[in-house]
Amino acid sequence: MSIVRKLAAVPFWQQVLLALVLGTAVGALIYNVGSEDVVEDWLDPFGGVYVNLLKLIVLPLVFSAIVVSLGRLRRIGGVARLTAKTIGWFVITSTVAVAIGLVVGLLIRPGDGVGDLSAEQVDAKEVTWTQVLGNLVPGNPVQAMSEGNVLGVVFFAGLFGAALVTLGERGRRLSELFEELYLVAQKLVWWVVRLAPIGSFFLIASVVATYGPGSLAPLAKFTGALYLAAAVMLLAGYPLLLAVFARVSPVKFLRNSWPALQFAFVSASSLATLPISQRVSIERNGVQPEYTAFAQPLGATVKFDGCGAIYPALAALFVSQYTGTALGWTDFALIAVAAVIGQLGIGGTPGPALVALTLTLTTVGLPLEAIGYLLAVDRVLDMARTTVNVAGQLAVPVLVARSEGILDKEVFDRPPVDITAAPATEEAPAEERAAEQEPQPVQG
Repeated sequence: MSIVRKLAAVPFWQQVLLALVLGTAVGALIYNVGSEDVVEDWLDPFGGVYVNLLKLIVLPLVFSAIVVSLGRLRRIGGVARLTAKTIGWFVITSTVAVAIGLVVGLLIRPGDGVGDLSAEQVDAKEVTWTQVLGNLVPGNPVQAMSEGNVLGVVFFAGLFGAALVTLGERGRRLSELFEELYLVAQKLVWWVVRLAPIGSFFLIASVVATYGPGSLAPLAKFTGALYLAAAVMLLAGYPLLLAVFARVSPVKFLRNSWPALQFAFVSASSLATLPISQRVSIERNGVQPEYTAFAQPLGATVKFDGCGAIYPALAALFVSQYTGTALGWTDFALIAVAAVIGQLGIGGTPGPALVALTLTLTTVGLPLEAIGYLLAVDRVLDMARTTVNVAGQLAVPVLVARSEGILDKEVFDRPPVDITAAPATEEAPAEERAAEQEPQPVQG
């Protein structure tokens, strides 16, 4: 019992880091022993259960957060202006990510001299723009929730929340109900987040035990290029934008965002990382809760600089170099457009990069069969891609909040708090929460 108490007293980031180290060591041992049954019977199930726990609470969290945030946003500024700025920065940062992917691909040329590769089986059908944009408006919102169509859920929640706001006083009781639902979702998130070190251990152990270092050899050049592009975006792209436009310390941003980036790396899921990202954004980066409740779910749905920008750009160059297909400046422009706009059709679960890559290759006329070559190391690639996704989803709210004067610089600069502690909203007195929930008159 004393050991458990001592471990509980260790800072959260150290718990996760220890879990990563132990998981890597255990995974390497299992890989060398060659026992696949251990991975299938123990590592994958427990790691999958933890990710499923996060996904279980994400949809209620996303729906209630969007509905509640639209009412709260009216108190801190124009909803339309904040939405436009958020989407604008989504596009800008995604464009930077595409440019980095293209430059790294042209310099390293990961498709040259690869030799013959054995393609994994892949069901890569041609993706059309109508299919991508069709995910935006679900015919049945309940079906969208059951199928995990997060973009459709966000769209319906936005419509529902906007309509609720226009009701003014008449929508007060329903608004209070969603406020309480949001608090319940936050409580569930807190419980699950405390299990992150355990989940991280099983997730990273499964990856190492399954792949091992030898599996990367045929595509080591491409894997290295992707990790290099991800590092450039993380250590240069976002920091430069934050330093110039938000006038905040990039080092402090990375320090504050570390718990979310850690979990994104091991879980390879932006959506599963959303609960942690929200708390990081509010309690470490100092973004107002009203705006965070809107920006983070939106970002986890349509903001994928790793999966939807860097990876398709770099992979398209890999395919062109491997197949000997020449690409011109027009093709590079098409790749950028497809990558940036195509993110609207990507869900926040593991595997969205396949849709993004299929759309990009279709746009520039490259063979879809080549996608199968990259599937052998997709899980390893997804870890870096998702880390970039989450970093972008955290950076944009800071950029927008700073420009709107709703960034708490004192919170951003102070030593980071432990996000495994109970959320501040749960500690607030009932009278204070009631006053905070008081609906505002609707302005025509």
